[in-house]
Amino acid sequence: MAEAGAAQPPERVMLEGSLGIATLAALARNLADLPADRPLILDLTAASSVDTAAVMALLEERDRRLAAGQPVEIAPGPARERLLALIDETVPLAPDPAPRRRTLADDLERIGRGTAGFVVTGAELLGYLGLFLDRLARAIVQPRRFRLTAFVAQADAAGLQAVPIVLLISFLIGVVIGFQGALQLRQFGAEIFAVDLIAISVLRELAVLLTSIIVAGRTASAYTATIGSMKMNEEIDAMRTLGIDPVEALIVPRILALIVTLPILVLLADIAGLIGGAAMSWATLNISPSMFATRLIEGVDWIHAVVGLVKAPVFALLIGLIGCHAGMRVKGDAASLGMMTSRAVVAAIFAVIVADAGFSIVFAEVGL
Repeated sequence: MAEAGAAQPPERVMLEGSLGIATLAALARNLADLPADRPLILDLTAASSVDTAAVMALLEERDRRLAAGQPVEIAPGPARERLLALIDETVPLAPDPAPRRRTLADDLERIGRGTAGFVVTGAELLGYLGLFLDRLARAIVQPRRFRLTAFVAQADAAGLQAVPIVLLISFLIGVVIGFQGALQLRQFGAEIFAVDLIAISVLRELAVLLTSIIVAGRTASAYTATIGSMKMNEEIDAMRTLGIDPVEALIVPRILALIVTLPILVLLADIAGLIGGAAMSWATLNISPSMFATRLIEGVDWIHAVVGLVKAPVFALLIGLIGCHAGMRVKGDAASLGMMTSRAVVAAIFAVIVADAGFSIVFAEVGL
């Protein structure tokens, strides 16, 4: 096509009138109707006005046709020659390259990078665990180093302020378990065992798991956002300059507050879940609160509550470490802060669920 077009004389296309953003659609249609089998000269000398949008459209059309092998030239005239040259030099109009097809090697590379990143993050979390234990030991040996005010403030934010949502969700979970258990056990005339179902489910698994997930969503994100904002504003660097240890001042009070408050939240969730289950059992199975309490005391082993409470400090440690670690990894821009905050929440919830599965296996092996 290029050789056939070069053998023919160029066709001069006179563009008249006002060429601007208001007439851009009409200009695009006119350019699309031009022949593609001969050289073209787009003449702007007869146009009354030409703005940058029209010039960019003409340059884009020229580049497209040149890429297809059709010679195209723009004749702006003396008055507009500088405008055309300026836009042609400063605005890249080359078409985006076609996306490369993903191959198996690309997928394997992506999996490898993700695995390597996971291993590196795990190693960094172990490092932060060591820093936390080291600074905590120093605070125990030298109590004046412990920042009590920060600990109380973080305990209030992570624990006390989470009580309403934890109680509500735990109560509703108890109601749901009581209702679903009643539907199934009624078929076998075993309604009284609904108490055992509710108690074991709530005390052993659901209360601690749901409470930890709620805290992971609230607190891990808050820790990441707070520490990340301080890092963006170079406040952590300023603390180091003043001789203040960021781990001692920021990380230890937060993680320790979470370790102290999460078992209390789990205990409150146990109570709320049992109350919800008792209310639903009374409404659907005619099991009075006194009968529910009697069956709970006589038929349910207290070890189930202990199993749930034992998990809470470990979950709190995981949530605190992940939230603080993500905050310290924030770069100097808002996009990094948002990305690390969302990653912290997902990672904390994932870690809680994996740890809960591990606890289930261990307790099953030891007979608890």
